[in-house]
Amino acid sequence: MKKFVLMTLAAVVCLSSWNVRQADAHCQVPCGIYDDHNRIHQINEDIMTIRKATRLIAKLHKKAKKTPTDTNQLVRWINTKEAHAEKIIRVVSDYFLTQKIKAPKGKDKSKYYAKLAAHHAVMKAAMKTKQTVSLANVNALQKAVDAIAKYWPKK
Repeated sequence: MKKFVLMTLAAVVCLSSWNVRQADAHCQVPCGIYDDHNRIHQINEDIMTIRKATRLIAKLHKKAKKTPTDTNQLVRWINTKEAHAEKIIRVVSDYFLTQKIKAPKGKDKSKYYAKLAAHHAVMKAAMKTKQTVSLANVNALQKAVDAIAKYWPKK
């Protein structure tokens, strides 16, 4: 029994030391199970969260008498805004740019470059929402996402 407990404890310690990370984008194996439009829908939900966080950060910052709870909520909203912006960047990078946008075989690559630029604009706009507390930057992110949505219609 003692040996079993020690082995179990060793396994728990070993497993807890692994750096486990959740993958937000689809796998990079060509399984063919993709829902591109759903990725856009998820990004739009992330933008709604960023917008709400941006508003609440500004509201909590302006509050005259800040309590420890207010400060805690302020930090939590900042962290939430950061996480959702990073999620958008990861999905555009890891899913769309690395798996879905393919370089054409022909000489005319103008559509390819336009698609790359549009997706890069989403990543840059998401980065701006991390750097600032500006609804104008959230609106710019929404506009950039609306621009790439045409590439990924609902099937």
